[in-house]
Amino acid sequence: MHGSGCECPPSVIRRYQARLSGPLLDRVDLRVEVEPVTRGDLLGQGGRGESTAVVADRVRAARERAGVRFAGTPWRLNSEVPGQELRTRWQAAPGALAQAERELERGLLTARGLDRVLRVAWTVADLRGRDRPEALDVAVALELRTGIARGTVSMTGVGT
Repeated sequence: MHGSGCECPPSVIRRYQARLSGPLLDRVDLRVEVEPVTRGDLLGQGGRGESTAVVADRVRAARERAGVRFAGTPWRLNSEVPGQELRTRWQAAPGALAQAERELERGLLTARGLDRVLRVAWTVADLRGRDRPEALDVAVALELRTGIARGTVSMTGVGT
């Protein structure tokens, strides 16, 4: 099976996915499909993406931003903050959670899932240098959380 995708019939895939329980899947923060790496990508001929140094600088700045926000608390990273705190103490921009709240009301997102979306939205906002998540940051977090393409996720240029 060198370099080829899954050859299982859809019924087998569905049966396998059904074995994963909702509560277990609810604890998965990000669902990202990763394309196979081509020889050209490995040899640097793809010309896509940002350098490791650029991404590392952006991550470092995002962690510093979170560190300043959480000064005087027991937390350092968005992933450590309880959802209740993120919803009440550090709020997203007005209306930013509207799409996530609609998905919660429709049953497509659980309360735990909403908290996880909020954590990821804070990370996206930090990576973009924002003071708090805006609607686009929440949309990116929803796409990363659910795996449902919404046309918002760009794996490069997060800082834009």
